[in-house]
Amino acid sequence: MAARVFIVDDHYMVIEGIRSLLQNEKGIEWMGHAMNADSCIAFLRQQQPDVILMDINLPDKSGIDLCKDVKANYPGIFIIGLSTFNQQSFIQRMMDNGASGYVLKNATQEELMDAIMTVLKGKTFLSEEASLSLRKTEPAGKPVLTRREKEVLELIAEGLTNGEIAEKLFVSITTVDTHRKNLLAKFEAKNTAELVKLAFYHKLIHLDN
Repeated sequence: MAARVFIVDDHYMVIEGIRSLLQNEKGIEWMGHAMNADSCIAFLRQQQPDVILMDINLPDKSGIDLCKDVKANYPGIFIIGLSTFNQQSFIQRMMDNGASGYVLKNATQEELMDAIMTVLKGKTFLSEEASLSLRKTEPAGKPVLTRREKEVLELIAEGLTNGEIAEKLFVSITTVDTHRKNLLAKFEAKNTAELVKLAFYHKLIHLDN
């Protein structure tokens, strides 16, 4: 019997990429996708897949929280965290909330198939990078930021709004909002004020005056 697979991700290119990797695989039934948490919940009320590939960074709700909700209501569904993040805290929180696996978005077709088949057997699957990340101790809690995240962080510290940052960096407001959410998650900050305070503490931004 084919494994029914569903994906939750807010990037259409990621959805299409994974669909193209899996749709012709024997033993896989592609059930479709949702681009946010609400759409995922609405879909699950109608039908349930065997496996959900779930992005941890969604526009309306953290995938980490969505994972917990789905497992509470549909315990028979296996969830594999899907992310560009390889941070220990993200992986651990996703697994703590009931995920059976964690793979990065650069996963190969073979790795994705391995992950799906492994969790269906009731076992845990971690990509090699995720497994290594869980084994090592993170240094002093200083987050690792991308170049673009550093740029956004500096502009947030200057007091610019999402709209002003978008205009300055020539990107959409949605993109800036995603970066802001990623930054809050990476610093485990409750709000922007705490984010800036922690960024100064870690010497990731500096006062010019």
